[in-house]
Amino acid sequence: MTAELFVVGLSWRTAPVAIREHLAFADDELVPVLADLRRAGGVAEAMLVSTCNRVEVYGAAAPGEAAYAVTEVRRALVARRAPVPSAVTAALYDHAGPDAIRHVFRVAAALDSLVLGEAQILGQLKEAHARAAAAGTSGPILTRALERAWGAAKRVRTETAIARGAANVSSVAVELAARVFGDLRGKRVLVVGAGKMSTLAARHLHTAGVAELVVTNRSPQRAEALAAELGAVARPWAELDGLLSSADVVVSSTGAREPILTAARMKQVARARRWRPMVIVDIAVPRDAEPAIGKLDGVYLFDIDDLERVVAANLEERGKAAEAAGRIVAVEVGQFEQWLRVQKVVPTILALRDHFSRIAEVEADKLVSALGKKGLSGADRDAAVRRSLELVVAKLLHHPQMALKGDAADALASAIRQLFPLQTVEDRPSDADDLLARRRSG
Repeated sequence: MTAELFVVGLSWRTAPVAIREHLAFADDELVPVLADLRRAGGVAEAMLVSTCNRVEVYGAAAPGEAAYAVTEVRRALVARRAPVPSAVTAALYDHAGPDAIRHVFRVAAALDSLVLGEAQILGQLKEAHARAAAAGTSGPILTRALERAWGAAKRVRTETAIARGAANVSSVAVELAARVFGDLRGKRVLVVGAGKMSTLAARHLHTAGVAELVVTNRSPQRAEALAAELGAVARPWAELDGLLSSADVVVSSTGAREPILTAARMKQVARARRWRPMVIVDIAVPRDAEPAIGKLDGVYLFDIDDLERVVAANLEERGKAAEAAGRIVAVEVGQFEQWLRVQKVVPTILALRDHFSRIAEVEADKLVSALGKKGLSGADRDAAVRRSLELVVAKLLHHPQMALKGDAADALASAIRQLFPLQTVEDRPSDADDLLARRRSG
């Protein structure tokens, strides 16, 4: 028998962040934890995934010891965080065998993610596996399972719409700007405010390859900190009008109680730009931009409601694609399970081949020796060869024939008929031994 996959952990489905954070592990803790897990009873292989949304151990248990391994891994996880609130242990789940395989494949395909179809989990799994491999706790079963899971995830992303369309407000801001311009490369972006939402949007814009990223904020220190993080330029708040005039995309998220992007101000900005296209993404609450500026020529205004509607529509489309993605995962899981079943019988196949080869080799050596000593030729040589082959057949059939005469004869006979293309004897004699005797005699 080969090892059996298992999963132990908790996720956003079973525990809120206040509970998940009790079990989360920092990067410098991962290798010692992996060593503890590998030493747990019954564990042959182990890998640890620790993200903001899940803490899970993927493992392979020694044959017949999956239940024992699950218990020991639970104990090892909790021991690392003692004392642990009872809510943490209550939130832990475990899967073994086919259920564990399905779970791993669904996680890799982002079908178990908080944001359906998100791309981050695949990179997190690959990083976790690389760390386990470097620590010597991952082996052939986990490696094969994850490689097949990554292949399934790739199929899901290329053959379905599950990953299409941004699924958070910050990403949608970039997506909408890209729709207007077709390509954000070469565009100038102004980030107004340095709060959480504008920071997230600025990061997405930075990765989109914009030509220039400028940050301005009433607090110069916060603007400079964000600019340093993104490789952007921080400019004084007093230069806002000039900065607006030179920007193709404006992302605004300040804490102002009244709009800072008024219709009067933006009319002057649009005129200074000679009505060239400009995208304003207002993700502030209360709003930073007056709705009227969306009516100005060349100005495209999107507020938080617009962004959330796009997010909702994208998530709805992802939900529709999840059914097709689930079918792809089911096929890939089935293929991996078939591979596992084959691994269980490989030792038997090898032993059978070795057994047959030894019998054939012994009889071949005898035949070669006999032919050399007696100098046989013609009909005598042919008879000797045939006799040697009959002896090989007799030795190969000896144990199967004896077993077929035992208590499990019917089951064994059925199995043999599946294994070999046998012809059915229609007029079977009353005594099967007589039939065998007649065939041996001629």
